[in-house]
Amino acid sequence: MKSFATLLVSLLAVSSWAADDFSATEEKIKQALKGEVRTEADTVRDRNRKPVETLKFFGLRHDMKVLELVPGDGWYTKVLAPVLEKKGDLFLSIGAERLKDGLLKERGFKKVEVLAADLRNPPLDFDEKNFDMVLTFRNLHNFPAEGRRTINMAVFKALKKGGLYGVVDHTRRHMERDAPFNGRRVDPVLVIKELEAIGFEFVDFSSLHYRPDDELRYEVGVRSVTGNTDRFTMLFRKPKK
Repeated sequence: MKSFATLLVSLLAVSSWAADDFSATEEKIKQALKGEVRTEADTVRDRNRKPVETLKFFGLRHDMKVLELVPGDGWYTKVLAPVLEKKGDLFLSIGAERLKDGLLKERGFKKVEVLAADLRNPPLDFDEKNFDMVLTFRNLHNFPAEGRRTINMAVFKALKKGGLYGVVDHTRRHMERDAPFNGRRVDPVLVIKELEAIGFEFVDFSSLHYRPDDELRYEVGVRSVTGNTDRFTMLFRKPKK
């Protein structure tokens, strides 16, 4: 039987390895944030979006196979692509077609692959399987309950066992009914319930994007709220067994 000292040394070694493991990824993220592909408008949002801390919380590593959903104009894509370029893989889907001949082609992100996705004809299938991680930033609110279910079931299917699903979105009050001011917000408790119903395990949440001064009663595009919305940041996992 191992002594307490031996066990302690082993635990410290594992802890040190984990820190070193992310340190390499962290350095790549910081270098990506300095990339020429990023505009001034992109860098202005760094302080608010906290990409290093957010990706660390989600457990990103530079050798992962990652799927980003609804990438928009590619704010996170511009960070993820160079980080995963050498040892990892990055795939984009849902609303990503316009980036194929735009950002990806113009900036030479040749390794990034766009997966077709047609939400009008469920079930959705991302084709590629065994993703280590799927990420979506401020997007689930765009879809009704059935649309979220279609997307989340496809994510569950596409992830490998033990794969991670990172979600960030604008916070809506719990059980608040639909209204003109909350259409771009979603109830985090509802998101947890929906994902657990599919089979995901809730891993953890982070207060990285918590904003106590967001009263949750204004549309997120209102000038006084834009860039300062309260956002929930949560991590889920496909069971290992």
